[in-house]
Amino acid sequence: METIGNWWMWAGFTVLVIVALIVDLLVMRQQGAHKVSFPEALRWSMIWIALALAFNGLLWWYLDGVHGREFANVKALEFLTGYVVEKSLAVDNIFVFLMIFNFFAVPIEHQKRALIFGVIAAIVLRALMILLGAFLIAKFHWVFYIFGAFLLITGIKMATGGDEPPDLEQNPVIRWVRKHMKITAEFDGEKLTTIRNGVRYATPMLLVVLMIGVTDVIFAVDSIPAIFAITTDAFIVLTSNVFAILGLRAMYFMLADMADRFHLLNYGLAAVLCFIGIKMLIMDFYKIPIAISLGVVFVLVAGSMVASLMIPAKERA
Repeated sequence: METIGNWWMWAGFTVLVIVALIVDLLVMRQQGAHKVSFPEALRWSMIWIALALAFNGLLWWYLDGVHGREFANVKALEFLTGYVVEKSLAVDNIFVFLMIFNFFAVPIEHQKRALIFGVIAAIVLRALMILLGAFLIAKFHWVFYIFGAFLLITGIKMATGGDEPPDLEQNPVIRWVRKHMKITAEFDGEKLTTIRNGVRYATPMLLVVLMIGVTDVIFAVDSIPAIFAITTDAFIVLTSNVFAILGLRAMYFMLADMADRFHLLNYGLAAVLCFIGIKMLIMDFYKIPIAISLGVVFVLVAGSMVASLMIPAKERA
């Protein structure tokens, strides 16, 4: 398995993530249940982005001293490109999270807690998927072509409206939980379970957390192969992915109220998937430079958002 990470780099990153999550949980506990305002979400989003950039800066500094400037520049650019790709594709998660919260009628002051539990579950599950993907790519090079074809097909389906909104009422996870657990009809604050007449019940909040975790894994099937098109280094893949997920909650509260305004964003994300899929399919013949990949992803996502603001949905052809 290709990686620049040694044992202390893996351990240090793990400690960093755990400390960041603990601080986040402590701040959330101190603040109590409340509606997250746009300025608060923006501040937290900037904090997570700054943390990711600081980590990348330290990584560059270490690699520059050990392996040289050119190697350090390549790896730092790989991290940045992977981070931008994951951050961009995570926007799709936000729209589905909004649908989940609306379906379960989650009070807005309790959405923050549901998201943080979902983020923790997503980090664990994505780490397992990334390590498995890195192992498969190291052993079987042809997996690249499968990933590339899958991303290309997914992008085309997204652009042509092939992805229908999921029917949560028929979701197998929800149906299984409802069949095997006693669930209350109403929330009990932010609790995942509650006691009624001496019997423990699950609350709808537990279903919400499970759905957020499952949804992220489903979207990871698209995003994880995408980042392997940027780099096959397991350490770069995992760290950039996790940093993107850490900022997902803050990004949700920034964009949730503006979801309807970015009606063309799906086309931008579809184009990103198609571009990365093609990059994987032709990589044995021509390797698109990382800097160009970063520029293309930025232009596609930013361009679709700007176009959404300039072209009202009702005027779309």
